[in-house]
Amino acid sequence: MIDNTTFATYTAEYHTLGCKLNFAETSTIGQLLAEKGVRRAHAGEVPDICVVNTCSVTEEADKKCRQLIRRLVRKYPDALMVVTGCYAQLKAQEISQIEGVDIVLGSDQKLDVANYVERWMHHHKPCVEVTPLKDIHKFCPSCSRGDRTRYFLKVQDGCDYYCTYCTIPRARGRSRSGTIEQLVAQARQVADEGGKEIVITGVNIGDFGKNTGEKFMDLIKALDAVDGIERYRISSLEPDLLSDEVIDFVASSRAFMPHFHIPLQAGSDEVLALMRRHYDTALFAHKVEKIKQVMPHAFIGVDVIAGARGETEELFEQSYRFIESLDVTRLHVFPYSERPDTLALRIEHVVDQREKSRRTNRLIALSERKLRAFTEQFVGTERPVLYEQPREGMPMHGFTDNYLRVEAPFDRWSINTVVNTSLGTIIDDDCTLSAEPKY
Repeated sequence: MIDNTTFATYTAEYHTLGCKLNFAETSTIGQLLAEKGVRRAHAGEVPDICVVNTCSVTEEADKKCRQLIRRLVRKYPDALMVVTGCYAQLKAQEISQIEGVDIVLGSDQKLDVANYVERWMHHHKPCVEVTPLKDIHKFCPSCSRGDRTRYFLKVQDGCDYYCTYCTIPRARGRSRSGTIEQLVAQARQVADEGGKEIVITGVNIGDFGKNTGEKFMDLIKALDAVDGIERYRISSLEPDLLSDEVIDFVASSRAFMPHFHIPLQAGSDEVLALMRRHYDTALFAHKVEKIKQVMPHAFIGVDVIAGARGETEELFEQSYRFIESLDVTRLHVFPYSERPDTLALRIEHVVDQREKSRRTNRLIALSERKLRAFTEQFVGTERPVLYEQPREGMPMHGFTDNYLRVEAPFDRWSINTVVNTSLGTIIDDDCTLSAEPKY
């Protein structure tokens, strides 16, 4: 086998599409290759290895993956091209037919990229390796630092919710988790590295512990006790798994921020039933009301799908009015995307593309109004901001505890530090607030 001395002559470039979980796993792939001596390519440098971690949440995501792979093959024709992730799990043979692709790895092989690269360098044989869905059982840990000051801690993978529109369970497998002991150890390592904020990621993190006998509530209590970590954010929780107990804990905890992301997908009970979601609008409204009752200043992001199969004009208007009534902060709007082999394809009513775009734009406009109204409440107030490492010559940016984006003059002493900050005026369409650090 090739030793580390030989590996040390190689460079790698990494590309990620999709969710925060994918970004965390790409970072771990990079760390594992670095342990073998592979150096990350500098800007403008031609890499020897190119790793693409793909997404397949929509047809548009698949298209972007194909376009990126082909573009990289043209740009780096001599590089070893490795493709992994959800699209690779679902369409491995399709990807392997793209000229220039050398290695295709499914979800179960994702964090073994370094070993597959080593084998390829020894044999120079194309490789397609995908574990059948029924045989995916292992949990591959991942904790990574993003480009900002925050880390992403993967606590769970896979999903047992087979919503009619979604392919993720077929790409990620059944729900499985790390243990609390393992995850707390990773959080302590982040603290030792000087990390101040951790985002808890996964596919369906409220389902944490199904394979270990532990509970999500027990996990967040244990993480809250880790010295040195000043902030945790929960990336997304299904409304039926967001218990009132979890909400109360976040409200009173030392380090969990008043920031929630809750997927709604539709504000119509009829459409939710067609989607096979695990809740109704009454439960969702209760969760929002509960959060605002104990944390009036909390930021609440909501996922919404526009133009799903079965969503008639009447049902969309019903959904729109429900969402409009909610005291939420921002909508993440996704136009419905047909996915092969999903049960949604059996639903007869189809929304045409023009109408789907109209509904998407209406929801985006509603989101913009809600975000501005929420942000305006905090103009002239003071909140703690964790400042990020800025690009050279650029102003500082950071986020308040309740996830308002802040821009301040550069101050190197504030980098990766929580600073009480006076919030000024809104300075752009994304509702960034001007600020002056206050000591």
